[in-house]
Amino acid sequence: MQSRGFALVISAPSGTGKSTITKAVLEAESRCVQSVSATTRKPRAGEVDGKDYFFVSVDEFERKKRDGELIEWAEFAGNFYGTPRAFIEKAKAHGDIAVLDIDIQGAAQIRRTMPDAVTIFVAPPSLAALEQRLRARKTETEEAIARRLARVPSELAAAKYYDYLVWNDRVENAVQAILEVIRVESLRISRMDLEGDWLPKV
Repeated sequence: MQSRGFALVISAPSGTGKSTITKAVLEAESRCVQSVSATTRKPRAGEVDGKDYFFVSVDEFERKKRDGELIEWAEFAGNFYGTPRAFIEKAKAHGDIAVLDIDIQGAAQIRRTMPDAVTIFVAPPSLAALEQRLRARKTETEEAIARRLARVPSELAAAKYYDYLVWNDRVENAVQAILEVIRVESLRISRMDLEGDWLPKV
């Protein structure tokens, strides 16, 4: 018996390896599908509407906000981004697990708009390790790294609002821990249809 699907939210401080972990989870679990966001920014070369993003106008995005069609939204660099409720609900109805790689603010919105979502906070093994990872990327200035590190204490404080805490001491360990969460959450009675003759036929 396959249980109904659910939304799986993964958050972490910048530099913790969230994107790498999320990608590995998607590759390892066939029921997992990557959530597709709606955005008001223009498509970049090679991006496909409905696969990379749902590209919409500002007016359409505002309408979606008003009508409750987004379970979370935010503004970055003058563009709006949000998670369509319809996409998540369709995935759940098919028994899939919609995986959202999302920041702490977005996760807080989802807890309010979709209380049955499963939330996981991924933590670095230490602050020193996190700083080392940020510097190893060599993609940001010292000022940008300092800003990110300054946000870490408040980000770590938000972990207590999540359902699960996973440590990323090694990517493989973090991925296995999240796959175990998926297995356990899929066994919840509340996600199963036990009406009628639900036992398998021998």
